[in-house]
Amino acid sequence: MGKDKIAYVCSNCGQESAKWIGKCPACGQWNTFKEIRIANESGTMAAKSAATTVRTALGHKNRPLRLRDITAKDEPRIDLHDGELNRVLGGGLVPGSIVLLGGEPGIGKSTLTLQTILNIPERRILYVSGEESAHQLKMRAERLLGHQTPAPNTQHPTTDSSEETLDNLLILCETSLEAIFNEIKEVKPELVIVDSIQTISTEDVESSPGSLTQVRECAAALLRFAKTSGVPVILIGHITKEGTLAGPKILEHIVDTVIQFEGDQHHMYRILRSMKNRFGSTSELGIYEMQQTGLRQVSNPSELLLTQDHEGLSGIAISSAIEGVRPFLVETQALVSTAAYGTPQRSATGFDQRRLNMLLAVLEKRVGFKLIQKDVFINIAGGLRVTDLAMDLSVIAAVLGSNVDTPIENGWCMAGEVGLSGEVRPVSRIEQRIAEAEKLGFQHMIIPKYNMAGLNLKKCKIELHPVRKVEEALRALFG
Repeated sequence: MGKDKIAYVCSNCGQESAKWIGKCPACGQWNTFKEIRIANESGTMAAKSAATTVRTALGHKNRPLRLRDITAKDEPRIDLHDGELNRVLGGGLVPGSIVLLGGEPGIGKSTLTLQTILNIPERRILYVSGEESAHQLKMRAERLLGHQTPAPNTQHPTTDSSEETLDNLLILCETSLEAIFNEIKEVKPELVIVDSIQTISTEDVESSPGSLTQVRECAAALLRFAKTSGVPVILIGHITKEGTLAGPKILEHIVDTVIQFEGDQHHMYRILRSMKNRFGSTSELGIYEMQQTGLRQVSNPSELLLTQDHEGLSGIAISSAIEGVRPFLVETQALVSTAAYGTPQRSATGFDQRRLNMLLAVLEKRVGFKLIQKDVFINIAGGLRVTDLAMDLSVIAAVLGSNVDTPIENGWCMAGEVGLSGEVRPVSRIEQRIAEAEKLGFQHMIIPKYNMAGLNLKKCKIELHPVRKVEEALRALFG
């Protein structure tokens, strides 16, 4: 019997090579080639592939179809009874789709998934767990069922249908792909959850669970099952220390939708982002609040992200930001103090560190405030990480307010991108930003002058202050 062959695969793009290479010639990444074992020729002929495993277990056989014979009607989506998750998926779960949910350890991936399927008592669901025991899942389900408050748009309250939910929810603690497909054939579920894909392994591949080959083959087999049976599959995946999904990059190409659960474990808010979606937009965003009894949907994040009373406190500015397609007002906090040591510190939490350095350079060069010997700390309240460029104006206002120890009056908010020459550049979706500020009772809003074109000022109940340069905005705020 011949020896197994050794090959090397790039974990970033899937490029294969006969020998180890430091830099991948396809994607240009360094130190991404991992060693895999390829079965010899006789072993390959004797072993079944993952595709054969699916066909044998489920009895499906694909045949070519004429294009005119294929129906193109829109199938109704599966309502998950979770407004935030439905929004991120594009209106619900598509039958036959495969969704990959990624996130850091302990961020709440399993809690979100279990909480969601407990709200769907009308469907038969198979939850495959390779990380937790059935007793652990039972304890978590009882906690969620006992304390969970249904969302306002939930048509099936959990507390009234807990018995039906427990009857239709099947738990399987298994890591063998072949055993999972045998159970699927027996129970015939309408939805399959796999937690997590890194713990599943197939006998066709001679490597440990979580390796590149195992993840690729298991995901391909589950994809083939979802497409041939019409049963949607949700995969839970780990992420690396760099923040990317663990496993080969081809895993993200295989699935239909990639959603990422983000947030700081030390803060209560969690953000659900869509990184890829073949059935909807990738600009949607879902916000949750982590509580002791589970995750609560945040329908109006602006009211929770703003401090109730910050009158008389310097270094606080309110910005009208947009993440995805949702506008919300966020509080920017700044602290400027004399450097205690020789080198001044620049620290940003929830904001880009390099952009903070650029804004401080603009503030010193264009406005004339010397901050070279000052420590500057920036924090976005609520533990969120905001990437909207319209935050620039509020960061500069908060830094200057803390530097001169002068608070900004209540009722003021702002939105504007700051350029290198000190100009305030226009921002997108200004109408949504203004409407969100009006809804929360703000009386004054600073916006770029270029955004005034096309605005219907008769509909605006808030007083707008158009500015062209940073100095004009600071003059309007501090006089």
